[in-house]
Amino acid sequence: MTVACSLVLLHGTILVAVLLTVNFIAPVTIMLTTLRSVLLLPAALLLLVVTGATPAAAQGPRGNDFGFGIVLGEPLGGTVKYWTAPDQAFVGSIGGSYFGAPRVGVDYLWHFDAFRSQVVKMYAGPGLAVGFGNGSYYWLYTKHGDYFYVRDPGSTGFAMRVVVGLNIIPRRTPIELFLEAGPLIGISPAFGAAFDLGLGIRFYP
Repeated sequence: MTVACSLVLLHGTILVAVLLTVNFIAPVTIMLTTLRSVLLLPAALLLLVVTGATPAAAQGPRGNDFGFGIVLGEPLGGTVKYWTAPDQAFVGSIGGSYFGAPRVGVDYLWHFDAFRSQVVKMYAGPGLAVGFGNGSYYWLYTKHGDYFYVRDPGSTGFAMRVVVGLNIIPRRTPIELFLEAGPLIGISPAFGAAFDLGLGIRFYP
């Protein structure tokens, strides 16, 4: 009788283990399948963008899609630009600024033919900025009143901005000239606002 009880107990244990395994594996399998789909979709979109952003579709000087140069203003430093479509581009910058030194920024720009010209165009788009170290002289509003905000030397600031600009690409040259301006909204470590203004030049090799 003891052996029979042991066999019954063993069979019951095996049955419970099988049921638990099935009930555990099925959700895990579904979760992994869903995760794979979630990860593959952005990868496919990124691959599509990268493979679709060929020099033939670029709007930069001489059909090139990548340029680098300098910007004077906010920030004061270097700038790069990568065209992803005939009217769209990523822009990155690094340099010194009231928001931090160094300040690193990235914008995504849409270009439009406001002047019906192949040389002079306008552009606009949103951007993000990260400032390291000391930041000062941007406006902060609090319940205690308005004053110019000074960030501690060891802190890091995060901000958003909207930029509107004018770019000039002279015919048959590898040069792009640009002038841009727009508000910068600090979101961390405190809420604040300021105004960016920059003038620069990029070379497209």
